[in-house]
Amino acid sequence: MAQKINPLGFRLGVTQNDRSHWFAQQRNYSKDLREDQKIRTCIENYVRTHIKSSSNYGGIARVEIRRKIDLIQVKIYIGFPNLLLIEGRGQGIEKLRNDVLNMLDSADRKLHIAIEKVAKPYRKPNILAEYIALQLEKRVPFRKTMKKAIELAEREEVEGIQIQIAGRLDGKEIARVEWDRGGRVPLQTIRARIDYCYYPVQTIYGVLGIKIWILEE
Repeated sequence: MAQKINPLGFRLGVTQNDRSHWFAQQRNYSKDLREDQKIRTCIENYVRTHIKSSSNYGGIARVEIRRKIDLIQVKIYIGFPNLLLIEGRGQGIEKLRNDVLNMLDSADRKLHIAIEKVAKPYRKPNILAEYIALQLEKRVPFRKTMKKAIELAEREEVEGIQIQIAGRLDGKEIARVEWDRGGRVPLQTIRARIDYCYYPVQTIYGVLGIKIWILEE
């Protein structure tokens, strides 16, 4: 029988890299791990609440965290950076930094946040998943949404993409799984540069789960 495994963890060290870079003693490891999750959640909530791009969604591709003795370095890869989030313009970065520090409840630690724009945002599954979630919240038909997302990814010259949506699609009483694919997506090959994300979205019919696999060149 098939064994389910996260595609990113399956390829870690081969075609995928860690998104947190730090070392901790055993007694502090779980604490730092929870802090990383809180930092990512705080950043995502801030972007969704305060930053409205032309597409009406944040467009965060990933968040990388590096830790030193008294310094936390956070690098946000974003597809559609608002002027308030670009370094040197406005107070967006400073307000975000203060929000994260208040959440960590640690006044003696330094935090540095950097923003990097993603050249081709629709090659990133997290950004595509946000786009699909926005369309589903607006009650756009899920098949139309999947086909449009595949078109956006193919314009960015991805080699292959697979999208799966599960839940009460179109408000039907029985939940089901629907998927669509463009190009090739060899999930069983470790050497294939597969990027993946899972994104839940709350609709009036319940929670839908979105999974996206993208084969990069």
